Amino acid sequence: MAKSKSSRKEQRRKEVAQQKRRRTLLIGGSIAAVTLIVIVLVAVRGFGGRVEGAEDKGPQLRDHDEGVIIENSSLPPVGGVHSPRWQNCGIYDQPVEAKNAVHSMEHGAVWIAYRPDLPSGDVESLREQVRGQSYLLLSPYPGLASDVVLNAWGVQLQVDSVEDERIAQFVDQYRLGPQTPEFGAPCDGGVGRPIG
Repeated sequence: MAKSKSSRKEQRRKEVAQQKRRRTLLIGGSIAAVTLIVIVLVAVRGFGGRVEGAEDKGPQLRDHDEGVIIENSSLPPVGGVHSPRWQNCGIYDQPVEAKNAVHSMEHGAVWIAYRPDLPSGDVESLREQVRGQSYLLLSPYPGLASDVVLNAWGVQLQVDSVEDERIAQFVDQYRLGPQTPEFGAPCDGGVGRPIG
């Protein structure tokens, strides 16, 4: 009888050890699978190919200077010395200060600038694409080189139609994209009152 008890104990010990091995393998396998999925997603997003026509403007200065003056040109800046206060993301019907919008891009925003004389239907189409989305900034920009210019930190795309499929591609690739210096820093609590 003593032998029977000890063999049952031994059997139970083996079963418990086997359950621990299974649990360890299950947990380890799950962690490995999740890690692999994350790596693949980062690789796909980070190396998902360039958006056709998007220009990499190279490394950008990231200094903050409240007194900085950014002269209007035919293209918005995609980096450089900028205000320590960022532009609240959202939809604007008036031009915004480039020095604040640049700071928003440093946080991961995409700034969609459009010609102030763009037909109202086209402006509404852009607003529909932006409305309810985070880390997007939409505003008119006087003297713009193209109808619409998409800007992210260090990257820019000019398009001549609000129907251009590259608008959505650019947003998908560069909003909080791999080029973002301050990934996930806020895009609200700054300056400006968006209308949407």
